[in-house]
Amino acid sequence: MAPGPLQILLIILVIVLIFGASRVPAIAENFAKGINSFKKGLKDDGDDSSSDTKVLAKAEADTKPKKAAKSKAGK
Repeated sequence: MAPGPLQILLIILVIVLIFGASRVPAIAENFAKGINSFKKGLKDDGDDSSSDTKVLAKAEADTKPKKAAKSKAGK
């Protein structure tokens, strides 16, 4: 069931009463920036998935020799 005009007006009135009329535009702007950033992150995630795998594989390869060197030095 979709909210009617009276429910939407009531929600807006409560938001204005809680936050004040001067802060509502700033809150809406930050909310919109967050949504845009999230959408951009989803698009970037799909494009960089192969490069992320390469970076993780390189990081794992770099850490394995270091562990072996530390265990030999401790003996």
